[in-house]
Amino acid sequence: MLALLLCRANQIVSIGSLTEELWGTEPPRSAVTTTQTYIYQLRKKFEREGIAARPEERLETRPPGYLLRVGDAELDADRFERQVERGRELLAQGRADVAADLLRDALAMWRGPALANVPVGRLLEGHVAHLEESRVRALELRIEADIALGRHRELIPELRLLVAAYPLNEWMHGELIQALHRAGRRGEALQAYQNLRDILNEELGLDPSPELQRMQREVLAPTGGVPAPRRPMSPVTQNAALAALRAQAARRMPVPAR
Repeated sequence: MLALLLCRANQIVSIGSLTEELWGTEPPRSAVTTTQTYIYQLRKKFEREGIAARPEERLETRPPGYLLRVGDAELDADRFERQVERGRELLAQGRADVAADLLRDALAMWRGPALANVPVGRLLEGHVAHLEESRVRALELRIEADIALGRHRELIPELRLLVAAYPLNEWMHGELIQALHRAGRRGEALQAYQNLRDILNEELGLDPSPELQRMQREVLAPTGGVPAPRRPMSPVTQNAALAALRAQAARRMPVPAR
């Protein structure tokens, strides 16, 4: 119950939502009374732990349910998302070194899967999925920052672990293929592509995306060297590139005669 109140901090959570999270679609006849008892016990816990001198103000009764008041810096999840957003902005500004450090610090807040020690019902499942997607996006941004800093070789071991953890994430497979190729390890890059093709075919009956197929052709091309990467731009990289082009065009624009 506390997990759901925290995930919806500063929002009213109805008694119906709390009972559904606790007992599913078939709550006992005493569900409402039991939920009220849990709220009472939670307030007492807040008081004993010194979390709130007046726990009824921290955990308010607000029809049709309850509202848990939480400050801006009290939840790790909120701090994490603000830090990731700042890292995204820095990366868009071309400050990859600062962005990489900030995103790495944000990811260090994680100690395992979201709500791993909490029994999760239908409502919390959605919050867990959101938190996990946020973590994966932060990881992708940090990898983008490291790539911008030329850390291709250093990323290879981590990318191997990531494609094992997220076997259907084509973006991560693509980054591994590119990193291996840039490191001059063409055979391993081709094997990484073959592994992805086998996974997609067995799990979904699909082929790799056109972009991944282009990567394979690039690795196979007898160029005599590792080509510059031509992977699709993420929205962050694309916005930065467009800003640079606009600035360049503005500098070249002739000054009108007076």
